[in-house]
Amino acid sequence: MTDAQAAEHRRSIRSFVVRAGRMTDAQKRAVAEGMPRWGFPVDAGCMDLAAVFGRVAPVTLEIGFGMGHSLLENAGQHPGRDFIGIEVHPPGVGTLLSGMEEQGIHNIRVAQHDAVEVLERCIADNTLDTVQLFFPDPWHKKRHHKRRIVQPQFVQLLRRKLKIGGRFHMATDWEPYAQHMLEVMESAEGFRNEAGEGQFSPRPADRPVTKFERRGERLGHGVWDLIYQRIT
Repeated sequence: MTDAQAAEHRRSIRSFVVRAGRMTDAQKRAVAEGMPRWGFPVDAGCMDLAAVFGRVAPVTLEIGFGMGHSLLENAGQHPGRDFIGIEVHPPGVGTLLSGMEEQGIHNIRVAQHDAVEVLERCIADNTLDTVQLFFPDPWHKKRHHKRRIVQPQFVQLLRRKLKIGGRFHMATDWEPYAQHMLEVMESAEGFRNEAGEGQFSPRPADRPVTKFERRGERLGHGVWDLIYQRIT
């Protein structure tokens, strides 16, 4: 296998599987009406984010927003920031768009697409202030570990897209995945652990607690946050 073929093989390993999910009529309507207005223009290539949002503001990109509840809360609490939410599952996209309309929150743009492709094709280098990855699929079976999104190649892609001083914030309730994230990030060039070498961060007050997280806490699950800053 050539280097190019090996690279293409790595790209073909997805960190997600699009689950079959039944959409409600309200979710379908929200997608039909909301995406033309609030959809992130994935097919347009590399985008000027100021043009996308109609202003110059700090930009946070969230990968895998689920049903969008914490993203809505975050965007509503920080109207001076702009947010790009990426999610592949249609019901979650519909729920987020519906919530945006109901709550009058319009500082979010939505991409229903592979996050790696959005980053590579649409986001210019040195433009993001924050990247958020909250409760990604841990792919807990050993044979599936290669599907975990936090891998050295992915981290260096984020490094290019973040501004100097920009932050990569991860959270998981699966301790083995937390350790995996820590190992990858501690060896990643160009990042500094804000909590100190080899340490997890306390949950920041500005990270909304999701319903998923609250359920896990009731069941006695721990939650691990990691925050790294791009330094070079």
